[in-house]
Amino acid sequence: MNDRSQDHEWHGIRYVRAFLCGSILIAGLGTQACYAVDDASVMPPVAPPVDSVESVPTVADIATFLNAHFRIGLREASKISKAVVDAAEYNSVSPVLLLVVIAVESNFNRFAVSVAGARGLMQILPSQHKNLVSRFSDLNDPDTNVAIGSSILHEYIESSDGDIHDALLRYSGGSTNYSRRVDERMQMIKTAFTARR
Repeated sequence: MNDRSQDHEWHGIRYVRAFLCGSILIAGLGTQACYAVDDASVMPPVAPPVDSVESVPTVADIATFLNAHFRIGLREASKISKAVVDAAEYNSVSPVLLLVVIAVESNFNRFAVSVAGARGLMQILPSQHKNLVSRFSDLNDPDTNVAIGSSILHEYIESSDGDIHDALLRYSGGSTNYSRRVDERMQMIKTAFTARR
């Protein structure tokens, strides 16, 4: 097996692991200890229900959800959806988790700018992530913003040994209300996608 096919095989394993974590989040079985640490996978002791793997949203599911719940036109919703699914696969982060972070950070407004200067869907703070942002010019572009944001979130999850709550706290810069807002949005998104089954 050459290096490229071996990398592709590992990438596929990481993607399946991310979908399983997303399924566990959707099923409400937990948000901690479901992430790859080095080459080993840490999974919660409770297995997800068989049908929860099918509940991982597709690009079309996400676009429909964004259109219905956030009043985003289907063309724009499709761009955001594709960016989420691609970044989730590339960084082995649950697409549902990315949707929740985007909902909390920008309410799916790709032109959002915070008072601190954070920009775009995932509210990337250029001054804090110069090494990632310097290669890109448009943080309002969904592909660029979600790719950078998911990379940052992936790094925080890795450095937190898979502790999603700790990673989200770091992502938010330590905001005290962040966990509550994440939980509220998670329930809304979880309800929307489980109702579609």
